[in-house]
Amino acid sequence: MQGVKRCQVSTGRMKKHRYSNEFKVTAVKMATAPDIETKTVAEALNIHPFMLSRWKKEHREGKLKGLAHPKLKEQKAMEGAVAEAKRIRELEAALQKARIENDLLKKAIQFNLERSRTCSRS
Repeated sequence: MQGVKRCQVSTGRMKKHRYSNEFKVTAVKMATAPDIETKTVAEALNIHPFMLSRWKKEHREGKLKGLAHPKLKEQKAMEGAVAEAKRIRELEAALQKARIENDLLKKAIQFNLERSRTCSRS
């Protein structure tokens, strides 16, 4: 996300990311939009879905306060991109299923042709 400050603090072996409240609130607003899953928003923001779910819970409980990013309208375009990516994944899955069914039907037709040839010779 542009304009949102993320700081990395080294705690030994693992890097710990600290996100601003602005980033968190913006992510929650994006994730609560209709027809958008938490997982897809988390993937788009490069964060773990559990973290986003926790932020949503904190926002519901009133623990996470603040304003969304001033350029949230730009983020709405990102929501559209996330929804489009979801639709593309669904269409790719449907295409894969159709290809499998098509291959199966081709094999069934070939099997029946071979079977009818062997039966007609008798």
